[in-house]
Amino acid sequence: MNAIELFAGAGGLGMGLTLAGFKADAVVEWDKWACDTIRQNKERGFPLVMNWPLVEADVREWINDYSPSRPGSVDLVAGGPPCQPFSMGGKHRAHQDARDMFPVTVEVIRRLQPRAFIVENVKGLTRSSFHNYYQYILLQLEHPEVVRKGDESWIGHYQRLQQLKSSGRERIRSGLTYNVLPKLLNAANYGIPQRRERVFIVGFRSDLKIEWDFPRETHALHALLHDQWVSGKYWERHAVANRNRPTMPDSFAPIVERIRGLNLPSMNEPWRTVRDALVDLPDPERLPETTSAHNHKFQPGAKPYPGHTGSSLDLPAKTLKAGDHGVPGGENMLVKADGTVRYFSIRESARLQTFPDGYVFHGSWTEAMRQLGNAVPVALAHIVAASVAASLADASLRRIVKNMSGLPFEQS
Repeated sequence: MNAIELFAGAGGLGMGLTLAGFKADAVVEWDKWACDTIRQNKERGFPLVMNWPLVEADVREWINDYSPSRPGSVDLVAGGPPCQPFSMGGKHRAHQDARDMFPVTVEVIRRLQPRAFIVENVKGLTRSSFHNYYQYILLQLEHPEVVRKGDESWIGHYQRLQQLKSSGRERIRSGLTYNVLPKLLNAANYGIPQRRERVFIVGFRSDLKIEWDFPRETHALHALLHDQWVSGKYWERHAVANRNRPTMPDSFAPIVERIRGLNLPSMNEPWRTVRDALVDLPDPERLPETTSAHNHKFQPGAKPYPGHTGSSLDLPAKTLKAGDHGVPGGENMLVKADGTVRYFSIRESARLQTFPDGYVFHGSWTEAMRQLGNAVPVALAHIVAASVAASLADASLRRIVKNMSGLPFEQS
């Protein structure tokens, strides 16, 4: 199956798509530094990106030139539109922000008519102050052919979409509709060593009659706390002696008391921690200049400040952030066992975003950290994309069976 990726960044979402079996028809990104990262890895022959047709361009210009063989010949459109208009640390201007790329995302879907799409964005999109605009985005993705008129405000377009939907006339007005399912996912609940909450919006073209839901969560906080403070398996696995183990945080005491002695179900694995992710990486402060690990260099100057105190070694990391003007904040720090802090190296941050160790990042520490702060964790992208791919493959198989048997599609 083929895929178009928009706003590709450093390639986290795209690598997840490749791992899920999608072949990239176009990988579009306008930022030179992110494109240089992808180009450098293509030149090095990194297998997940070496066959990507990278396009360094503004999506708004690219879509006017791109011409698929026919509408509907693209299996998947995926991308994370720039999140600054909705970021908790941004200016919260939503539709008033020139960086809002949701309109062009809808336009690409309208033109290409893909069988499915995956859109990722920040948790801030779900804030109550953005409620109407978020619902407007979902309605546009559901009915991309109900286009906004030239002099129509977004509120007017939103109201028209609502009226069409409530009256049932949208099916008559537009033959292109999607079954859309949004969900706020915490990456830690899927085995990523980072508490990163992001909105995923997945849609399937309605004519495919696909019933889909997000993959079930596989990891849980209570399982980690059990391994740390009840059974002690976590410390044994990391060979941390009793005298060197930290004190349990007071905030966890009530939870640990509830789970102590209980026969916990085995369906969830423990959250993966920073220690789990970095276990075999040497401390960058003690490394010689010639280290075999890519992008693993100590960055001085880390200082905690109120609200930005770094990530605990024995929990999933806090959300890595791109920061204002590319300068990451205090979230991108590690709190060491002795209570002091240091910045994560680029390689450590890449581990927390589940990028493969062989994937290198182009540019300075600040620039690379900006790319990583904006990225989708590769493993989470793979999990979601693989589930979408399975449903698309199943729909194709059902259509083949229908054509062979002569039965109605719904009965086959």
